[in-house]
Amino acid sequence: MTLRAVLAGAGSYLPERIVTNAELADRIDTSDEWIIERTGIRQRHIAGPHETAAYMGTRAAAAALAHAGAKASDVDVIILGTSTPDQAFPATAVAVQAELGTGGFGFDVSAACSGFVYGLSIADAMIRSGQVRGALVIGSEVYSRILDWNDRGTCVLFGDGAGAVFLRAEEQPEGSAGRGILSTHLHSQGSLGPLLYVDGAVGRPELSGHLKMNGREIFRHAVSKLASAVDEALAANGMHSADVNWLVPHQANLRIIDAMGRKLGLAPDRVVVTVDRHANTSAASIPLALSEAWHSGRMQRGDLLVLEALGGGLTWGSALVRL
Repeated sequence: MTLRAVLAGAGSYLPERIVTNAELADRIDTSDEWIIERTGIRQRHIAGPHETAAYMGTRAAAAALAHAGAKASDVDVIILGTSTPDQAFPATAVAVQAELGTGGFGFDVSAACSGFVYGLSIADAMIRSGQVRGALVIGSEVYSRILDWNDRGTCVLFGDGAGAVFLRAEEQPEGSAGRGILSTHLHSQGSLGPLLYVDGAVGRPELSGHLKMNGREIFRHAVSKLASAVDEALAANGMHSADVNWLVPHQANLRIIDAMGRKLGLAPDRVVVTVDRHANTSAASIPLALSEAWHSGRMQRGDLLVLEALGGGLTWGSALVRL
């Protein structure tokens, strides 16, 4: 037997306000057809003034704990992936800790859209080592506050929201038969950082603080790097694409998602897609998609899930999980 991080529950939170493509087309030079054809996005949720990363993350985390039948006292660590923290410091995770009333400790992870996968990997390592027994991993993003709403190439792509999972330490059989996180695989390439970044910094008011992206190059790197990360996860566990039940990808662009589904040979109904309704919610996108699919009843205990994401840095990674 081996100690493993098992997905005990998942939760999500989406802002109340929904902005459609048609509404954006009233403000900038774009159209519903143009956005759908290039991205698959039809609408996105936009946070109100009270819906901060901590506010949304807390509610997603509370939902994950409820789904897992867990209490605040079961949480030993909170790891929160975000590129849009409430403030420079303290970490947004400790604000969530204060509102939930948990003990233990918490910290943020800054890996852009890969933040949830990075956080999942850290929590998995902590559980395997015996350092913690219960971990909340959260992705919470308010990208609407770092977008240039006059740049039609980027502002139509993103939305706000939060997703969370609660991981519980459990003894499981050796190998891939047991439940839980089987392996995670993380990568970064700093030389590609200029492809996707925010030109802002603490104490630099002369910078715009807006997201900048070379979409064409990001698309090119995403397909090859994500495919490699998925192959790496399967090979590490002696598995093949035919063993996978569900692909839960980062929800950036429907064309990238479709390409990854085809690579794994999965039917479209085995690929979780929320980008049409949520747009790109960065670190929140995978836990949002996972929570929706799990709560819908489509996923069953014992299913094999592949999670993958790529974001600014560039950072990318994958996780293989037995639900």
